Amino acid sequence: MPPVLDVEGVHTYYGESHILHGVSLRVGVGEAVAVLGRNGAGKTTAMRTIVGFTPPREGTVRFRGEALLGVPAYEIARRGIGLVPQGRRIFAPLSVEENLRLGARPAPDGWTLDRVYAAFPRLRERARQGGGTLSGGEQQMLAVARALMTNPQLLLLDEPSEGLAPIVLREIGRVLLRLKEEGLSILLVEQNVPLALRVADRVYVMSKGQIVYHGSPDELASDENIKRRFLGVS
Repeated sequence: MPPVLDVEGVHTYYGESHILHGVSLRVGVGEAVAVLGRNGAGKTTAMRTIVGFTPPREGTVRFRGEALLGVPAYEIARRGIGLVPQGRRIFAPLSVEENLRLGARPAPDGWTLDRVYAAFPRLRERARQGGGTLSGGEQQMLAVARALMTNPQLLLLDEPSEGLAPIVLREIGRVLLRLKEEGLSILLVEQNVPLALRVADRVYVMSKGQIVYHGSPDELASDENIKRRFLGVS
């Protein structure tokens, strides 16, 4: 079975600044894959490349076997890629429920308001509140739930742990594990190594716009050299 996402030899630029240098990565059907790296490693640019915000100048991005080069971002989303962007980017003036309904795409046995509220009970309690009045953790839950309401076949999450209290971080980790168990393909960009190793089946490490490591969570956990050099942990 071909991978749900296949990124091959991608070179991406901002103007004349060369950010991604031949990045290749894959996500299999029902697989959770993490991309780790320090700030400025190119992780968010990789996400932007996949969803069409910053198309590559070289290389290919394929989703379910179909090339995405030249496909506009809104069409990529319609094809089944859901994005939880860095910084959440919820619509502050809209209520929680309005945020959830805005991009919803119904699917048989898919994500509905009731199902999202069951996964995130706090959002049910805040359904009529404006998105801008939520705490940071609640906004992150809303960003994840909003992406799920599109019923994606591939969920991209860009730094979902950023700025979260430990109790909220555990909740996000619990939801990601549940999504993985349900067979949703996940690409997780993170600096939080424990969260990534808890969720992922495979791990890539990026540095200076390149993939410098690829292995299993257990292999990375035991590789002190890679963790020290590229992740700043030991």
